[in-house]
Amino acid sequence: MTNIRLSFLLIVTFFSCLVQAQSVEPYISTLPKGSDLSILVQTVDGRPKTLAKYKSDQFKHPASTQKVITALAAQLELGSDFRFVTAMYTNGSVSNKQLNGDLIIKLSGDPTFSRETLKNMISTLRQKGVEKISGDVILDTSIFASHDKAEGWSWNNLTACYNAPASAATIDSNCFYAMIKPGKVGGRASVSVSSSIPVMVSGDVRTIAANSKDINDRYCQLDVTADKNRYYLSGCIASNANKTPLKFAVMDPTEYFTTVLKNELKAQKVSYKGRIFERKQKSTGSLTLLTSNQSAPLSDLLTVMLKKSNNLYADIIFRTLGAHYYNTSGTWRNGGDAVKQILRKKAGIDLENLVIADGSGLSRLNLVSANKLMEILQYISANNNQLAFIEKLPIAGVDGTLQNRKSFNQFPFKQVIMAKTGYIQGCYNLAGFIQKSDGGYVAFVQLLSGYRADSQGEPKNSAVMRFETEFYKNFIN
Repeated sequence: MTNIRLSFLLIVTFFSCLVQAQSVEPYISTLPKGSDLSILVQTVDGRPKTLAKYKSDQFKHPASTQKVITALAAQLELGSDFRFVTAMYTNGSVSNKQLNGDLIIKLSGDPTFSRETLKNMISTLRQKGVEKISGDVILDTSIFASHDKAEGWSWNNLTACYNAPASAATIDSNCFYAMIKPGKVGGRASVSVSSSIPVMVSGDVRTIAANSKDINDRYCQLDVTADKNRYYLSGCIASNANKTPLKFAVMDPTEYFTTVLKNELKAQKVSYKGRIFERKQKSTGSLTLLTSNQSAPLSDLLTVMLKKSNNLYADIIFRTLGAHYYNTSGTWRNGGDAVKQILRKKAGIDLENLVIADGSGLSRLNLVSANKLMEILQYISANNNQLAFIEKLPIAGVDGTLQNRKSFNQFPFKQVIMAKTGYIQGCYNLAGFIQKSDGGYVAFVQLLSGYRADSQGEPKNSAVMRFETEFYKNFIN
C-alpha cells in the first residue's frame, strides 16, 4: 500500500511540474518568420526545476554569452587576484648612466596597458640611471603564438575597434581614432589622425548630397581597407554629416607598439645603439628586473569584460588560459582546449561537444547549446559566495549592456535581471539570472538566431524586445 501511495505522489509531482512549465510556443509567433529560438529557464535552489524549455539542446552561435564561459574558466584557473605583469629586464648591468646589455621588455598582453604606463616605466629607467642602452631593445612576445585574430572572425569587420587583435603587444586597447569631415557636394571629404598615433590614414571619400536619389550615391558607402597600419578610406559621406570620429583596430600591434616605444624613448632621451625587435621565444639566462607594472586584479577585469562586453579583455584572457594551463605559448586552439579541461576538472561540466574558437564570441565558428550554458549558470549560482560572479553581470536598467535594453529597463525588470547579452548579426542572446523577492534566483538562457525584422517603420529589434518583455514577466517572483 505504501508503494502505491509513493508511486501516486511521484506521478502527481511529475504532472504538476509539467503543468507549471511555461509554454514558449505562443510567444514565438511574435517573432519574425525564420527566427530560430532556444530557451531554457530553471530554478537554482539546489534541485533545479525546469520552468520553460524549447529546443534547448540545439547548437547555436553564442555571440557574447561566450564570455560567461571564458570568465568562469578564468576565475577557476587563474584566480580573482591574478594580474597581468609587464616587466623590463636586462641581461647586463647599469653603470655610468648606461645599461651595458639588452633591454628586454616581457609583454603579457595586458589589455589595460597604456601609453601613459609605458611613459612611467621609461621614467623609472631614467631614475635608475639608464640614459643609454648599449645593446638591443627586445620585445618578448612569447606569451602568445600564432595569429592574433581568431578563426571565424568576419573579414570585413577586422578594422573595427571591437575586433582589435588579442596580441602580446597591446597598448591603448590596440585602437585609435581618426576623423572624417565632409566637404562640399561633389568634393572630397578630409581625413585626419593625430600626429601622435603611429599609423597612416588616407583616402578618397566623395561628399554626396543628403538624401540623394542618384542610384550611384545610394549604393556608395564609406569603406576602409588596411595594409598593416596603413588605412585607406573610400566611398561616400553625406554633406550634412558632422565631423565624425572613426575608431579603428590596430592591424599590426607589434609594429604599432614598437613605434610608440621608439617615440617614448626619444621623448625621454633614452638612446640605444642596437635595434628594437620582437622575439617570440622566451628569454633565457640570468635576467635582472629593472621595473614592472601590474594590471588591476582579474576580478576587476572580468567585471569590465562582462558588463561592457569587452572583446579584447575576453580574448586575451582566453589565450592566457591556454598559456597558463599548458605552460606554453597561448594560442586560440589551446585556449579552447584549456577552457574545456578546466571546466570539466574543476566544475564537473563537460563541454567536449561544444565548439570554442575564441573567448569573446566574435567567431562564427563557436557553437553552444542552452543546456550547456544552463549547467554553467547553475554552477555559478551554487558557488556564487566564493565566485562573486553574478554581481559582475550587467544589471537591467542600471549598467553595462542591459542599462538601456528596452525590454528590461523598466519595472518590473529593472534591477531584477542580471545577464550577459550576446549579439552578432541575426542573433539576440541572453544568459543570466532573475532575482526573486526572497533574494534567490531563476536562471535563464535565450539563444535566438535567424532574426531579421519583417516590419517597416520601427527599430529592427522591436519584435525581440517585445518578446522578451512579455515572456520573462512570467518569471518575475
